[in-house]
Amino acid sequence: MTMPTIPQPTYYIFKCEQSSPPGMPKPSCVSESTRNLFNHLGQSLMQKGLMGPVQLIRTSCLGRCQQGPVMLVVGQNERFMYVELTEEKIDRILDEHIRGGKPVEEYLIPAQFWGEPEPLN
Repeated sequence: MTMPTIPQPTYYIFKCEQSSPPGMPKPSCVSESTRNLFNHLGQSLMQKGLMGPVQLIRTSCLGRCQQGPVMLVVGQNERFMYVELTEEKIDRILDEHIRGGKPVEEYLIPAQFWGEPEPLN
């Protein structure tokens, strides 16, 4: 029996779904006003016909809490972190970056918070 090949996604989107309890000093990506962003992202991917070529992954903390809500977009040889997300920003990112191939620069994490990867020892 031969197994069929399954194409890999072109992009993986990791959406932070960390929610801190009330009173925690560190902010979180999910609050009362942002709790629907993951669902909006999934619905938008389906409506735009991008589910499949894009794999949406719900994740915990991505370590950039001060800029939340955040999501990490990983492509073949690229990594982009989008910050301070809203539904409108997500829609534009899907249209311009995911479909159009051009990252939305003004929504990317500032350079001082996103350096080069740490080398492995």
